[in-house]
Amino acid sequence: MKIALVDSGLGLLPAAAAVRRLRPDVELVLSSDPDGMPWGPREPGDLGERVLACARAAVAYGPDALVVACNTASVHALPALRAELEPALPVVGTVPAVKPAAAGGGPLAVWATPATTGSDYQRRLIRDFAGGVAATEVPCPGLADAVEHGDEAAVDAAIAAAAARTPRDVTAVVLGCTHYELVGERIRAAVRQPAAPAPALYGSAGAVAGQVLRRIGAAPDPAAAPSGGLTVLLSGRPGALPPAALGYAEGRLLAGAPARSGAVPG
Repeated sequence: MKIALVDSGLGLLPAAAAVRRLRPDVELVLSSDPDGMPWGPREPGDLGERVLACARAAVAYGPDALVVACNTASVHALPALRAELEPALPVVGTVPAVKPAAAGGGPLAVWATPATTGSDYQRRLIRDFAGGVAATEVPCPGLADAVEHGDEAAVDAAIAAAAARTPRDVTAVVLGCTHYELVGERIRAAVRQPAAPAPALYGSAGAVAGQVLRRIGAAPDPAAAPSGGLTVLLSGRPGALPPAALGYAEGRLLAGAPARSGAVPG
């Protein structure tokens, strides 16, 4: 069993780690795009081409399914990917967890990149799934980039700035960028008010992992022998997990798997 994941950078780590926890025996192919990141500011056509290139590089390794582990890429490239790859290869996208967050009550905040905040896509999600729950869109300039580079000071500064823009009464925070899940507990601590319960965090990694296993007909088996390998592709080139990945628990979990050389199977 082999699952490929695509993102501009380290944003694929949370979903990959979630898959690894559910199935320690799964083979993972991580295809990121350091040459073209960040994807968010790119024009849709350019972004779509870069996502397709990363996906095609991963597909050369014969995965059973492909995960687009990026909200922005899912918005702009998922239809093209599905048109090219399905039904032969299941393609799973990523959607901010507005619906489950709203189901838990409110008010809630949606933390996202500046490019996503205020977009028709995000506002449609809020309109369709948040119902009567008060939802505040919170732009987080610089946070994804700081997470990508493991810049602790910049992460703290970006989180503090976004927390200052977050209403004090929120009971839930939707992490609308997959990078943010790598620093979720820091976000929770920054938003929490004195003497108040910690807000609930809603990311997408767990739901994506469960969905991709369902798509390939595999049941979760956390007790399986940890025999799954890891292949890393950097803008299509064989490589290794970037050093910044090891600063996060998800990256360290994945690094515990035997690394593959990255050579395309013959």
